Amino acid sequence: MPETEVDTDKLQEAIHEELEREGGNLLKRIALTTAIMAAFAAVAALRAGATVNEALALKTEATQLQAQASDQWAYYQAKGIKAATLDTTAAVWSAAGKPVPPDIAASRKRYVAEQAAISAVAREKEHQRNQRGAEAEHLLHLHHRFANSVALLQVAIALGAVAALTRIRVVWAGSALVGLAGIAFFAAAIFV
Repeated sequence: MPETEVDTDKLQEAIHEELEREGGNLLKRIALTTAIMAAFAAVAALRAGATVNEALALKTEATQLQAQASDQWAYYQAKGIKAATLDTTAAVWSAAGKPVPPDIAASRKRYVAEQAAISAVAREKEHQRNQRGAEAEHLLHLHHRFANSVALLQVAIALGAVAALTRIRVVWAGSALVGLAGIAFFAAAIFV
């Protein structure tokens, strides 16, 4: 039987080139999807920060409006106490059998009218407080969606790194699925 030599060096070189080409394409795909996820994560993180900051500003404004409304209600009560004091003074004059001085009735009427105006201002402050509070709650809800998006995208990026190191396609597919979920949370927050 004749001996034939098979050049295994060329065969091994061809196998390695094929593996590199196949592995190189996989790495390129992993890098591309990971970069896309990182871009979404960066934007989602910025949006999460912006929404929570705006919500905190609105909560602070709502607290200030509550303080202003409370001040108005205290002022309202002070006018009511003055009117009640004038009622007592008028009762004393009447009990003594003397006519009630006209300035007492006029002052009481003025205090009651002032109370109505003060009440309107206080109610408006409370309405504004409620609006700011509702806006803040909506923004906090959006913040949570953005934050969940960032978390999912970060997990997807980590899985992408594992897939690149191990060159396991299933891990890359898992990375892509988790990344798509993160992008879905991001989209849900944007389009709400």
